[in-house]
Amino acid sequence: MVWQLIVIAIMAYLLGSINLSIILSKAMGKGDIREQGSGNAGTTNTLRVLGVGPAIVVLIFDILKAVGAVFLGKLIIKLGQAPNMDLSIYRDLAMALSGLFVILGHNFPIYFGFRGGKGIAPSLGVILAIEWEFGLICLVFWAILVLITRMVSIGSVMACILYPVLVLVKGEAFSNRWLYLLFAVLIALLAIYRHRENIKRIYAGTENKLWKTKAEKRAELK
Repeated sequence: MVWQLIVIAIMAYLLGSINLSIILSKAMGKGDIREQGSGNAGTTNTLRVLGVGPAIVVLIFDILKAVGAVFLGKLIIKLGQAPNMDLSIYRDLAMALSGLFVILGHNFPIYFGFRGGKGIAPSLGVILAIEWEFGLICLVFWAILVLITRMVSIGSVMACILYPVLVLVKGEAFSNRWLYLLFAVLIALLAIYRHRENIKRIYAGTENKLWKTKAEKRAELK
């Protein structure tokens, strides 16, 4: 089973490394998206640089590649099952490794010089694949915070922090509850690490907002 877990981690990382925002930006003649806007190769910067349509495509792709990685991981473990073998711990490890490594691939893609996105869309995909109810709760929480603050970064970080809280209260997807909690904490820590510059700007009051109020627009014109 050890070699299967290694294959799962590698497979998830390579799948996560496929960054559609970079591919689309170059295909549309816009150059490298990492050199434009916020410099991030993810959904929000795709929205800023390429528009709504490409951003939706990137979002769906990033979610689906994460969902696919988790399900492939579970499938590989199932195919390697021996008669009367208890797969519970291996299934847990398959979900944890596939989930973490697909996000790492997105954040640090081997195909694009290890400069990728911040991992929020694939994190959502991973959570949906493992326990979809938690994924929907995190998504709604994210949307509420973005609407209130107009800052995607706050919604993204806080939604990822909410995940281990949900796991601690009612997590049931893993047979080992502590492994599940550790996995969820790592997801949150990855999100915080990738948003460290955003967090600094939030404290400084200079973080980019998704849209501006009429008052802010008028102030800019003065």
